[in-house]
Amino acid sequence: MEIITSIKPILAIAVSLGAAVLILLTGEKARNLRETWTIIAATAKFLIVASMLPQILDGKVIEYTLVSIAPGLSVQFRVDALGIFFGLTASFLWIITSFYSIGYVRSSNENSQTRYFMCFAVALSATMGVAFSANMFTTFLFYEIITVCTFPLVGHKETPEALKGAKRYLTYLLGTSVAFQLLAVILTYHTAGTLDFSNQGIMSAARARGVSDAFLTVIFVLYMAGITKAAMMPFHSWLPAAMVAPTPVSALLHAVAVVKTGVFVAVKIVLHIFGVDLLRQLGLGTALAYFASFTIIVASVIALKQDNLKRRLAYSTVSQLSYVILGVALLSPSGITGSIMHIVIHAFGKITLFFTAGAIYIAAHKTEINQLDGIGKKMPFTMAAFTVGALSMIGIPPIGGFISKWYIAIGSIEAHELPVILVIMTSTILNACYFLPIVYAAFFKEPKPEHDTHHSHSDQMTSPPLTSPLVKGGNGGVHEAPAMMVVPLVLTAAGAIALFFAPSTFLELAKIVVSSVTGGN
Repeated sequence: MEIITSIKPILAIAVSLGAAVLILLTGEKARNLRETWTIIAATAKFLIVASMLPQILDGKVIEYTLVSIAPGLSVQFRVDALGIFFGLTASFLWIITSFYSIGYVRSSNENSQTRYFMCFAVALSATMGVAFSANMFTTFLFYEIITVCTFPLVGHKETPEALKGAKRYLTYLLGTSVAFQLLAVILTYHTAGTLDFSNQGIMSAARARGVSDAFLTVIFVLYMAGITKAAMMPFHSWLPAAMVAPTPVSALLHAVAVVKTGVFVAVKIVLHIFGVDLLRQLGLGTALAYFASFTIIVASVIALKQDNLKRRLAYSTVSQLSYVILGVALLSPSGITGSIMHIVIHAFGKITLFFTAGAIYIAAHKTEINQLDGIGKKMPFTMAAFTVGALSMIGIPPIGGFISKWYIAIGSIEAHELPVILVIMTSTILNACYFLPIVYAAFFKEPKPEHDTHHSHSDQMTSPPLTSPLVKGGNGGVHEAPAMMVVPLVLTAAGAIALFFAPSTFLELAKIVVSSVTGGN
């Protein structure tokens, strides 16, 4: 494996930090220019990340050390197959989310728009920092930056409910990270003498050096408890509470930055801190798989009971994220492949669903599922995209969601964990039960009279409905949301389909990861 020293990882991180400064300096006085900085930074970030792809596909690794603090402890960046997989996903979706955000905040006349776009930019810089971290120390630093810079986004409305949700968000994420993950990082450094990621796992030789299985198990449990961003039960309630945020923020939380960072870090810990062989010897992979299975099923059952669309999507995310954990916990080649693929596949499907929720709110002021009868006839593009996103979450071909579930199912056979197939089947049925009735009602039911429906306070569940020029009176007058919102959700829906027919680049990256951590076995 050839290692190339390049400043590109730093540039990928820095470009949106620079944009954040320009956004702040531009402020409200020139919003077109302010939002131009966002688009330029998002595009530049993606192009920088994409420029590194050919070298990674060629088996090379790109590294850059910013500062060395002590032996085995540095702020260092490393672009490998897993890192660029996540980096490509996040940077591409930020471009689309930026356009959607412009349409959303202008249509809803959001307050503090400069702060909004600035925090978005910093969050994406931190996400790239996690994606390209070469060690657990660097990962932890950027992991916490994400928490701090998304806190204002969650509480963006500044209402009592928004501030309460943001406080829970910060308490859960920062509190568990400091209490559990930081301790695990310290114990790892003490045990292994380094925090640099290894394909065989930093801890791979720990047992040979006399470290007890019980001690290693404690460290692993501390890591999993500290990665609350992965939203595994019982540390999941912050995620539905964070639905007080504007819809583009919810999309960022669920598809691009926060929760995806959580499961990405969990995958890194399994593969590069402990390693496949050690976890198999300790039996911790099986325990983690069953823990993830519990979250998958229970969260799906809770989602069935939610009438607020964003809350149903939130509990769906809690369930779907654990597919990533489940796949990697199987410690089998196909399981790991399915786990990694689900990062990008879930991202496109779930961001589409949140985009549609925001479009429905802006165009029709509807937030509850019982209000959506017949809306597919009034918002055909939006609800067609919702249908694609829903089918991807269920795992029905020809949508991308089928691929990751298929690999995880094959991985369960490789790992001789056949009960996992039952979990996947049960989850798929539950997914269908809470998504397909929405699709059916949207396209095949007649709209309810206006006096029969009740408006919830907003898509953030905090403020009264907004006046929209898109609503032209009566039940038949609802049109699509602004093009700046509809085009992005159509594009992400198309991406969910494209991942079924043309997943080759992402699959190749996933297989490079699998080959490196399993020795080609």
